[in-house]
Amino acid sequence: MASEQTLALPQGYWPRRWLLAAGCFLAIFVCYIDRVNISYAILPMSKQYGWDKAAQGWVLSSFFAGYLATQFLGGWLAMRVGGRALLAFGVLWWSAFTLVTPLAAQLSFGALIAARIGMGLGEGVAFPSIYQLFGKWIPLHERSRAAALNGSGMPLGTIAATLATPWLVERWGWPSVFYVFGVAGAAWYAYWRAVSTERPEDAHGIHPAELALIRAHTAPPAAQPQIPWRRILRSSAVWALIFNHFCSNWGYFLILSWLPRYFADAHGLDLVGVGWATLLPWLSMFAMTNVGAQLADGLLARGHSVVFVRKLMQSLAFLGSAAALFAIGQVHGVGPAIALMCVALGIGSFALSGFASNHLDIAPRYAGALMGLSNTAGTLPGVVGVAVTGYLLESTGSWALVFGIAGAFYVAGTVVWLMFARGEPLFD
Repeated sequence: MASEQTLALPQGYWPRRWLLAAGCFLAIFVCYIDRVNISYAILPMSKQYGWDKAAQGWVLSSFFAGYLATQFLGGWLAMRVGGRALLAFGVLWWSAFTLVTPLAAQLSFGALIAARIGMGLGEGVAFPSIYQLFGKWIPLHERSRAAALNGSGMPLGTIAATLATPWLVERWGWPSVFYVFGVAGAAWYAYWRAVSTERPEDAHGIHPAELALIRAHTAPPAAQPQIPWRRILRSSAVWALIFNHFCSNWGYFLILSWLPRYFADAHGLDLVGVGWATLLPWLSMFAMTNVGAQLADGLLARGHSVVFVRKLMQSLAFLGSAAALFAIGQVHGVGPAIALMCVALGIGSFALSGFASNHLDIAPRYAGALMGLSNTAGTLPGVVGVAVTGYLLESTGSWALVFGIAGAFYVAGTVVWLMFARGEPLFD
């Protein structure tokens, strides 16, 4: 397998595909700072405005209504206008809605819901845009690492929000959170314009050897490929991917949206304590994301089949997370709760080298469209699950119940994945 060492690249040369991948990572980093900050800011916001847990659930889930609306559209647009331009538009759009969030909350509860939906509309195009670019830029044997680098923006953005939000709230009040994070999109845009192009052939200064490597291990380019929707929607492997995306995000969005409230209610921590308690699980996810990617690409390099690697990584992710979530509802100390949440997010991140990389395996030319399709299903837990969790907590107060439901979805996803997942290109 070709590698950087065998390409005779000039000393000091930065591979253009990894500069682009870094820009995608930074977009997801900004995405998650802007998405997660309200999970912490909602503690003082709900106190100021008198929201109960059901109302908080609507605030947290309203983002996902907008996010859902542009998943499929984002995949289609990424094919038509290109992932580079669409990603830039999305980042600037959601950053603008982040900035106006305090004003919307001051106007009315409905205006806040509308602002969160508007923000979700912008973030909905991010992953389809990125996967469309990866299908053109990232060779097969590097896709787990590219997906993991991109996915690293999720825990690192969450960590940044976890550390900065309580400090900003304590120092300048909760509106400052949205003002500070809202301007990050403009800084990202300056970098993106400098390093990104839609096609490798158009990249400034790209070395011919790198271009040859990319072309040898990616799908041949096509100007306006027709998406074979009939074949895609008839594929059991696609439906296994869609179902696993749904199961993965049910647990992930539960933790993303409600973890601060869990530590506040179940363990009596204040806002600063909540920030520190949630920090280690997200650090664990970041570290294990890249461990999993190295393991997956290493197994591929040693000759293991793609389908074996994807099934192995997905099974470890889901069964490990399920065990941790079943257990966390039975513990009472904050230390064991943090440790189990580290397992749930850390081992769970192996899914980025499982189902999350599989879009590029089975449909490299249509990866953006397939991501838009699967992430539509993957967004439903944010719309439904996050709001339902608020009602369950309001009516039962049982964290064991809400974590147990997520664990059950992980087990079901594992069964379906082992039965139907595929690893070879199916639509090219």
